[in-house]
Amino acid sequence: MSRNLVWLFSIVLLILFLAGNALAAEDPSLVIYYDFEGFGNDSQVLDKSGYSHDAAVVKDVTGLAGAGVRNSEACKITGEGSYLDLDGMNFPAEDIPTTAFTLAYWVKPEDTGGTQTVFSALAAPHSWCHGGYIRNDQYHAHLGDINNNYIINAYEGTVEYDAWHHMALTWELVPGEYGGGAMYIDGELVAEYGNDFVEAPPGVEAADNWGGGTRIGRDVDDSWQFNGLLDDFFMFRRALSQDEVRKLMEGMGSPTAYGPTPPNGSLLLDTWVTLGWYAGDNAVTHDVYMGDNYDDVFNSTGDTFRGNQNLTFYVAGFPGYAYPDGLVPGTTYYWRIDEVNQAEPNSPWKGDIWSFTVPPKTAYNPIPSDGAEFVDPNVTFSWTPGFGAKLHTVYVGDDFDQVNNAEGGASQGPVTYSPGTLESGKVYYWRVDEFDAAGTYKGDVWSFTTPGAVASPVPASGAVDVKMTATLSWTPAENAVSHEVYFGTDKDAVRNADQNSPEYKGDKALGDENYDPGKLDWYSTYCWRVDEIDSLGNTSKGPLWSFTTADFISVDDFEDYDAGENQIWYAWLDGLGFGTPDTPPYSPGNGTGSAVGDENTPSYCEESIVHGGGKSMPVAYNNNKQGYAFYSEVAKTLSYPRNWTEQGVGILTLWLKGRTDNSAEPLYVGIANSGGEPAVVIHDDPAASQVGVWMKWEIPLSAFADQGIDLSDVDKIAIGVGTHGNTTVPGGSGRMYIDDIRLYQPSEIAE
Repeated sequence: MSRNLVWLFSIVLLILFLAGNALAAEDPSLVIYYDFEGFGNDSQVLDKSGYSHDAAVVKDVTGLAGAGVRNSEACKITGEGSYLDLDGMNFPAEDIPTTAFTLAYWVKPEDTGGTQTVFSALAAPHSWCHGGYIRNDQYHAHLGDINNNYIINAYEGTVEYDAWHHMALTWELVPGEYGGGAMYIDGELVAEYGNDFVEAPPGVEAADNWGGGTRIGRDVDDSWQFNGLLDDFFMFRRALSQDEVRKLMEGMGSPTAYGPTPPNGSLLLDTWVTLGWYAGDNAVTHDVYMGDNYDDVFNSTGDTFRGNQNLTFYVAGFPGYAYPDGLVPGTTYYWRIDEVNQAEPNSPWKGDIWSFTVPPKTAYNPIPSDGAEFVDPNVTFSWTPGFGAKLHTVYVGDDFDQVNNAEGGASQGPVTYSPGTLESGKVYYWRVDEFDAAGTYKGDVWSFTTPGAVASPVPASGAVDVKMTATLSWTPAENAVSHEVYFGTDKDAVRNADQNSPEYKGDKALGDENYDPGKLDWYSTYCWRVDEIDSLGNTSKGPLWSFTTADFISVDDFEDYDAGENQIWYAWLDGLGFGTPDTPPYSPGNGTGSAVGDENTPSYCEESIVHGGGKSMPVAYNNNKQGYAFYSEVAKTLSYPRNWTEQGVGILTLWLKGRTDNSAEPLYVGIANSGGEPAVVIHDDPAASQVGVWMKWEIPLSAFADQGIDLSDVDKIAIGVGTHGNTTVPGGSGRMYIDDIRLYQPSEIAE
């Protein structure tokens, strides 16, 4: 037997051994699980994660049978000084989430009028590291580093007291980056976190000890008492997906496979893999799908079906297995497990699509990043080496073609490089070629600008979902007296264009840093460049920027409104109107109980409670306002889009968020042709105004066409709270938020 075969046989035996051990645990990343079943009046709550992190009862904490979210036993905490003690000082460091984290629980709080602690962990010497709270009538959760700096500091939703709701915070460290977290309320994604409200440096780990104490129900510093009920309390050392969060919310049982290994979206530093998963509740066998095309794996097409098997692991990248020649560097692989039980009528249960990526042979993750601006002229380059790379060759200069075509540079071992002091106000290009024992791999050409260069493109370079009516803008170079604009769809043509090229779109004077390209194509990528001309007539060639237009038509995303000439109430007419009679601009209002906007923000829009981007439209409604109709409506007259048949669109979508303390009122959307009566569609939920998380409303355009609307020339869209046209029966009041109003093709609906 050859040495290679012996080695392969040994690897397979090791795989079998590890897989067998994995089956012994439900999920090794689950470090705390309290379901409170059988708790009663015991002196401790049993941890059912398998790690035996039992919690000791302090004062008035009991189990309450039948009071849980699913008629299960709940944990009742009542009275000052009552809590569960997790003995943080002796909590094993290896069980504390430091690089990935999920905190999830059902909570039914009483209204104490103050902040309440659900979970609190304090790291020594003094860092509030892992926590979940009820604070300012919102769900608050945070994660901190060892120096008491927030990695995530989330405030979301509106707490409904004396009612069950589910909260989950997830986080996964991303090297060199902020955030990486998300909050879910009742299984719905309400926010994702970048560098907002973040104090910790990018890429830092969470604190690695709970030496200051760990409690459920009361803060470690003996404040912020929780009163109420808890159920199904979980903590994981990994970031759960939304689907997994929903499964936790609904109960531990799941008919589909879960807990993928490698973790979904991870990097695999090898050319072979053992896929692993946890079986769904009723699974007898498992259908395995794997491929490098997402759609094929999702649709079970091509050669992605790899067979049905009893085992909960699958090997790929070895002779005799899928991809016998090995996995290919630089490739993302997708896989899916369908659970099968021939005795069950609902079988098979289609699984989620999971993925992992084998890194490329070329260098990646450059610092400074591709397209970076305002880079220190004394910068030191760094990068992640290509898969298997041993040596690296760096090329740098201010001419793209020279850097792209350079050869024969000196190789080096370190993955850093100092180019010396660079000039200000310039575009630089650099490239890293990688070498392993098999050969050399030419790297991509990256670019950055030093302070003083043309910068800040709008849309941002690499932006997606850009409006087809976008106007381009930029910040001029410090020494610019005019600009030359280049625009097109071919990146090489735009990069190399001169004034004789069709991509040249003309000169712009200093102070006129914008360009209107006209109506852009649906779901298309465009490239552009701005060269700067100084007072001596010298030209500084600008970097190549790009963006991709949306595969939907934006009716309004609210990002363009400001406190100047484009105030939101100028576009969305409400009951208050604006201005002074006989002094333009002026409107007396529409006579309903609506009030749009927020005069306390710089843009007069909502800037914290948003679904997408940085703004949403706040609408206060009062359907019992003296002198006004008993419904509330805001309406916009459209300049674009008016043709709601363009590109075959067939669905109107908008995102809505209410408050649980709002008065229950129906919601409606109406559209009208010029001079015509509106066609109105009413939301199915008569209490939709009280939904405290973002919800998407999809309306087939046929619902308006069937009422006589000409979809090829829509003049006005209205959004209302209450019964449209009601002038006789008073209603309630509250506040709504609207965001991301779009038109989609029927097959292109996005979450």
